[in-house]
Amino acid sequence: MQQSIVIGICQMQVQTDKSVNLHKAEKMVQQAADKGANLVILPEVFHAPYETAGFRHYAEIFPGPSTEMLSRAAARHNICLVGGSIIELDTEGKIYNSSYTFGPSGELLGKHRKVHLFDVDGVITFKESDVITPGHDLTIVEYQGFRFGVMICYDIRFPEWSRALALEGAKLLVVPGAFNMSSGPSFWELMMRTRAIDNQVYVAAASPARNLSSSYHAWGHSMIVDPWGKILVEAGTGEEVITAAFDPVYMEKVRREMPLLKHRRCDLYELKYDRQPK
Repeated sequence: MQQSIVIGICQMQVQTDKSVNLHKAEKMVQQAADKGANLVILPEVFHAPYETAGFRHYAEIFPGPSTEMLSRAAARHNICLVGGSIIELDTEGKIYNSSYTFGPSGELLGKHRKVHLFDVDGVITFKESDVITPGHDLTIVEYQGFRFGVMICYDIRFPEWSRALALEGAKLLVVPGAFNMSSGPSFWELMMRTRAIDNQVYVAAASPARNLSSSYHAWGHSMIVDPWGKILVEAGTGEEVITAAFDPVYMEKVRREMPLLKHRRCDLYELKYDRQPK
């Protein structure tokens, strides 16, 4: 029987010192667990500033200090811990923006490498592809009978990716993301609520807290959204731990009364994608 799921998001402010960031993350995970959360989420690149020029400096081979902390914290609190994302260095020297998820025994449950890279030149200029290699896998994590999908920030912009996760049985979309002060006000809430409504799933979006002394200013406003598009809880811009319960009965009610997924016209259109390797 699936246990009750309480989602916790740790909206933490990221500093330049990795050890400080890891200590703070571990402390905020404890705060979330103390509030009853058993599925806890950290922000995108929680161990380092979100600056491409410094990514290689902060990058880690697995296992490393960040993933060891995540495994230890998950086991200590008997929770599922989605470690936001870190900058991963593989054995070939390639760098990825990767999210590691650990289970209640400290075991690795899954890894998602950011698929869609944030390359923009407009209000701000930012080019992840100068440093980051894209991932290729649709990432589903199984946790004690509960199935959720993990994506990272810009991945949420592409509706096919969220729909593919929903079709694979994800009941929750976990989105560590660092929208900026331009995209955040316009799209953060809109994206999360839209993906929840389109796919009739819960969405948990974890942002860093805003740090005006850094070169990249995150929007903040971490939130948990239900399948009707209602925001159950939302953080402000500072450091904060928020929680909300996943309600499987309510999700099934929404899907029963508005059966969107059943009404798709697969005779007219279909979505093709590669499933996560087993």
